Amino acid sequence: PESADLLAAAKEFANDIVSGRAELKRPAQDFSGLDEVIATATKGVLKASRGRELPGPKYALQAIKEGLKVPIAEGLALEVECFMNVLKSPESRGMINTFFLKTYSDKPQTMIPKGFKTGSMNKFAVLGFGIMGRGIVVEILRRLQKPVVVKDLPAALEPGKAAVQKVLEGMAEKGRLAQPVDQLMKLIIPVSEWTDEFKDVDVVIEAVFEDPAVKDEVYRSLCGMVSENCILASNTSSLPVNLLAGSVKNPGRFAGIHFFSPVWKMELVEIIRGKETNEDTINNLIALAAALKKRPVVCNDNPGFVVNAMLFPYFIKTYELLAEGVSIESIDAAMMKFGLPVGPVRLTDEVGIDTSYLVLTKSLKRIAPPSLENVYKAGRLGRNKNGKGYYDKDGRVDPEVLPLINPDGKKAEYSETEIQQMLFTPFVVTGHELLEKKIIADPRLIDIGAIWGIGFPADKGGPMKWADLTGLSGKLYKKDFYK
Repeated sequence: PESADLLAAAKEFANDIVSGRAELKRPAQDFSGLDEVIATATKGVLKASRGRELPGPKYALQAIKEGLKVPIAEGLALEVECFMNVLKSPESRGMINTFFLKTYSDKPQTMIPKGFKTGSMNKFAVLGFGIMGRGIVVEILRRLQKPVVVKDLPAALEPGKAAVQKVLEGMAEKGRLAQPVDQLMKLIIPVSEWTDEFKDVDVVIEAVFEDPAVKDEVYRSLCGMVSENCILASNTSSLPVNLLAGSVKNPGRFAGIHFFSPVWKMELVEIIRGKETNEDTINNLIALAAALKKRPVVCNDNPGFVVNAMLFPYFIKTYELLAEGVSIESIDAAMMKFGLPVGPVRLTDEVGIDTSYLVLTKSLKRIAPPSLENVYKAGRLGRNKNGKGYYDKDGRVDPEVLPLINPDGKKAEYSETEIQQMLFTPFVVTGHELLEKKIIADPRLIDIGAIWGIGFPADKGGPMKWADLTGLSGKLYKKDFYK
């Protein structure tokens, strides 16, 4: 057969090469364009990393560029050297930690005690059809394909449905839905009054306006409509869960479940235990998070919970640096060089200057630094809200805001590293307080919250791991957070 002839010919050819009877002639490789290719690849890497020179891509490109120009033995030795440089880097240790955080949070069900039987989750209700309510509905339809009662004012229902449909259609175009969009949309049960549709609901997620009086009225009405076993969860981002629990009949079934926006893109969810929340409720919400493909961070009630609790001191320090005379550009640039997707001043603009001010002064009862208060009181709500913020509509720092931030015209300069240390030290201090006060049980959960909740760079491993790697935790507390 032909295969036998081919094998025999191959063996004969190999023997001729080994014995020296035949000389193997390879065409000469032309690497004249290699430097240009590497330069183009380097530009692409820097663009993807927002200008950060990460050791992995850097040394990979170096191994290719230099290794192809020398004999194979030298090239392999160079590759080993490059690999060891990457392996010993802080970024490598950070990425390894992030990998373990990912594998841990990939399976939230492992957080549930063995033998626990998850309650029924065949019908849901979402109260409030604004931005967060719509996102939660999208995820229930996309992941669970279960009926969901949606309650809001009549004028909000159709726009809400249209927004949900638009998101689902975008997912369908990418092949990310298990059922056709029209079938999923039929699972939405829109209501503007309390109806019998609530009687057999298993889980209610409340996402109404962040006002204790509004939520109090909602819960007092809701508790008369749902069963005693129905789980009630609030998507509040700023109100104490213990405060809201006072409006709930049988508060053991009540907890916080704080999604991040946009809900269908953000993997993190905080599950907040109130003083009276029972563990069955927490375990059921963990199971729900797992079904929704989220990474849950379970914590006890606390102002800002975990993620926002760490963000607030970060923003406060930002405003203090602005008032001191540090430029907006240098602060945002330092944070992006660190690896954050956006700097704190620009993020304030995007979230809303009014939102930041009200959360700080009303929810946290803190005095706002002048660099925030003056801007807010001047009617600048944020570039994305009324076109007036720290930045103008073209994305440049608005010169009109500078006298509001720093009326005395003070000037202060710090290096990128100094700015990074000053802004992230409060992160670490807050994380330590959360652990000491037993708000959260594990530094890994803090790092999961930071990486998947606010985009803390994966190569840093999370703020608590970063503190260990840089020696900050040892300097502050004489010990590492990770054992």
